[in-house]
Amino acid sequence: MKPIITSISFLMLAIGASAQKVAFTEYDLKNGLHVVLHQDKTVPVVAVSVMYHVGSKDEQTDRTGFAHFFEHLLFEGSENIKRGEFMKLVSSNGGQNNANTSQDRTFYYEVFPSNQLATGIWLESERLMHPVINEIGVKTQNEVVKEEKRMRVDNQPYGNFIAETMSRLFTKHPYTWTPIGSMEHLDAATLEEFKAFNKKFYVPNNAVLVIAGDIDIAKTKSLVEQYFGPIPAGAPVPRVSVKEEPITKEMIDTAYDSNIQLPAVLTAYRVPGMTSSESKALEMASAVLSQGNSSRMYKKMVDDKKNSVQVGSFNYALEDYGAYISYALPNNETPLDTLIADMDEEIIKLQTALISEAEFTKLQNKFENDFVGANSRMLGVAENLAAGYTFHNKNTNYINTELDEIRKVTRQDIQNAAKKYLNKNQRVVLYYLPKTK
Repeated sequence: MKPIITSISFLMLAIGASAQKVAFTEYDLKNGLHVVLHQDKTVPVVAVSVMYHVGSKDEQTDRTGFAHFFEHLLFEGSENIKRGEFMKLVSSNGGQNNANTSQDRTFYYEVFPSNQLATGIWLESERLMHPVINEIGVKTQNEVVKEEKRMRVDNQPYGNFIAETMSRLFTKHPYTWTPIGSMEHLDAATLEEFKAFNKKFYVPNNAVLVIAGDIDIAKTKSLVEQYFGPIPAGAPVPRVSVKEEPITKEMIDTAYDSNIQLPAVLTAYRVPGMTSSESKALEMASAVLSQGNSSRMYKKMVDDKKNSVQVGSFNYALEDYGAYISYALPNNETPLDTLIADMDEEIIKLQTALISEAEFTKLQNKFENDFVGANSRMLGVAENLAAGYTFHNKNTNYINTELDEIRKVTRQDIQNAAKKYLNKNQRVVLYYLPKTK
């Protein structure tokens, strides 16, 4: 969804950057909804958010794209909100709203002046309790999703980069497809299938409601009970664990993109999910290699050898698994195999020698600053509180211990993770080439 810009945008999410502990109150309603309240009276703003533990990995293989589709569909309206009025109600009350979907969860939010707290709570309760799912809404949002796919994927240079990678890195797990899913699957789905998906996943016992900002805790509890308490619980949501066989041989493949003129090459490794301590070490490894102009790959390939116009690596951490991806775009018709060799050389250096103390200090500072920045907005605090509960074994307090986890990662941990996971026999190599029309 596109955000609605309002007059409160200048202060919409500010709380002041600090690494102070985030105080919160949490409890469960009788219907299973987990509620987290964070009071911060720095500015008169409140974020109301709901995270549903449903993403593209919860879809059927012949009905992909449902979770992302519902990100759009649940803005259509409810029994008490006329079709097309949801976002108008937000903007007319001085707020903004948005939503996003990943492989693992869907996150909805509104940010309002704090005197509109009840409005935000009511809107999210309506989405959960009284959604209207009918043919006109499905047809309308189907066209919206198709246009989004055309703009962001099909007609975007390198738009299928991640999809092409994940479809090769995963063979059994639903991570093999991306949240945008298949338009053919959405076209083939019946109204009853959409209703069944909603009934299965969009229930109080599969959600976390987080309200953060200028609130009174007792008053907010009363409003939450008033609006969310009557919503009936759903059936327990089943969790299916899909295990991938280890990759033991380098897989080399080619993909084509009609929207590019410059080829690219990537290497992708299947790695542990976000809750693993090794995941954070791999994230730090990627920062050493390619984040910033002084990083190893960038300095070597872009600045010194000038054989790349762009080089990067990142740890794409998801709930069940992660994907560690390195990529490069050539300069001056440099052969793609040369770029692979240069990237591999830097990974080998990471595997065979500890990073310097100076690099490590810089790395720690960066990650601490990023952590503080993520919690310097009301919405960031709300999302991180929800994610802690959803993904870290119901540990909402993860927001207050994550920085300690970052600080625990040592130079040896970074080296060990690189040695364990970033090996040639454990990866996909993908040549991403221009396709002539």
